[in-house]
Amino acid sequence: MQRRMLALLASSAAAVAVALPAPSMAHGAGGGSSPRVTVLNGEVGAPFNLDISHKGLLVADGGPGVISLLHRDGGLTTVVPDVIGASGVATSWKALAYTSTTTDPDTFENSASSVEIQYRNGAHVHADTLAYENAANPDSVNTYGIADPTPCQSELLAPLGGANYTGLIDSHAYSVAAWHGKWLLADAGGNDLLAVDGHGNISTIAVFPAQQIKITQAFLDANFPPDVDTSCLVGATYGFEPVPTDVEVGRNGSVYVTTLPGGAEDDSLGANGAVWRVNPWNGHVKKIASGLLGATNLALSDGKIFVTELFAGRVSVVKGHHVRPYVDLPGAVSIEAGRHGTLYAGTIDPTSQGPGSIVRIDDHGHWHHR
Repeated sequence: MQRRMLALLASSAAAVAVALPAPSMAHGAGGGSSPRVTVLNGEVGAPFNLDISHKGLLVADGGPGVISLLHRDGGLTTVVPDVIGASGVATSWKALAYTSTTTDPDTFENSASSVEIQYRNGAHVHADTLAYENAANPDSVNTYGIADPTPCQSELLAPLGGANYTGLIDSHAYSVAAWHGKWLLADAGGNDLLAVDGHGNISTIAVFPAQQIKITQAFLDANFPPDVDTSCLVGATYGFEPVPTDVEVGRNGSVYVTTLPGGAEDDSLGANGAVWRVNPWNGHVKKIASGLLGATNLALSDGKIFVTELFAGRVSVVKGHHVRPYVDLPGAVSIEAGRHGTLYAGTIDPTSQGPGSIVRIDDHGHWHHR
């Protein structure tokens, strides 16, 4: 149960063999005026993260493994080539940061993971997040699985790593954001939020708690042979690993992070994606929204939080603690806020047969008219 769908997604664009909603015309999912969706480029591989720099929209494309710049005419220029497992990108006034992870496509084990920082003066800094994980393993304070398993539960879960376990050694440097001269990193393998300084030194900001979810028959049917009696697991509460997927810095100094549950990200356990607010100074984390189906990215705009729900095929909006569908967008995997309320989003092909896209979403002021 420890292996995550995110590793499957990020290993390569061709690996996106999950049940996503079929393509459809993007439209407002909650009624009212419909946001306008415009395709800017339809030839990307896996645009896991976007960032708006002084030069334009940057794309971390995990398909070909590049950091690209999107031009006004929809064309792409490679900014950084040969980025294995590219998934995160962010800029500050003096540097570009991006993430790289080497993943075994068969076992989904990560053998290397890092944040790379390129300064405008030509300097390059390498921050080895897997080495930090080996030294610190911040989520070792968490216990995952069933707290007090019965003998039947222990026997069934033994082949999957045991009925419970503490945080394992794993790093998947996924998303980055500039923060006070440093970089914040959502580590989808370490289950934590890290800080990386300009010299590549890494420290822990926060560790996310285990996600307590009741096991359903649908989940067991998908993970055990049909001739195995799994009735003793139905209804048991299992602490799944949280999987941080994006980090954004708010104007009020708070930091916002999306997470997936580290088990089934489809709906066999319900919709368990979440948005968290983090105090970066004391590490306090608070869940402010839940019920998201595949929360892979977020953007902050006009007091609202926009979240991509990959497995629901849409973008949703959070205001206060309320979540509402905003616009249907099959394969929605990344999102970034531009000027004047404009949003930019990246999609992967839901059928795994073709390329993804970069789109612009305009006119989301319809929220105020509900």
